[in-house]
Amino acid sequence: MTRKQRRLSLIGVAGVVLICAAGLVLYAMSDRIVFFSSPSDIAASTTAPGTRLRLGGLVAVGSVEKTTDGGVTFAVTDGAATVPVAYRGILPDLFSEGEGVVAEGLVGSDGVFAADSVLAKHDEQYMPREVVDALKAQGMWQEDGAPPHAVEQ
Repeated sequence: MTRKQRRLSLIGVAGVVLICAAGLVLYAMSDRIVFFSSPSDIAASTTAPGTRLRLGGLVAVGSVEKTTDGGVTFAVTDGAATVPVAYRGILPDLFSEGEGVVAEGLVGSDGVFAADSVLAKHDEQYMPREVVDALKAQGMWQEDGAPPHAVEQ
């Protein structure tokens, strides 16, 4: 075997080993790869207290209350089940009742989800200011706030 053939066979074996390792890691994590759990998922499973996960759904209308310690409590629902959430921190500007939310945190022994971060869903019309400015400069933005479209020139 020449030197070039040995080098190529070593690279091939290393590639196969890396692919096998990546496959094993993905297989081991396959049951934990979830963007978020719905309130129905949490209600149906026996999630152990202290389990870290993401809870996603809609903020239940009439459930947002400020607490005396500066926190906020609200409920997340998917229409079938509701999970109470306690959060201490600054809520996103787009957070409101009836809107989508993803909260990341721990499931408590009392059934309350203790969130340490809350993400609010933005509407489909949202665009960062820099992108809007760039689209305006190119003449591809409508001033009425509608989404960008191609303008014939």
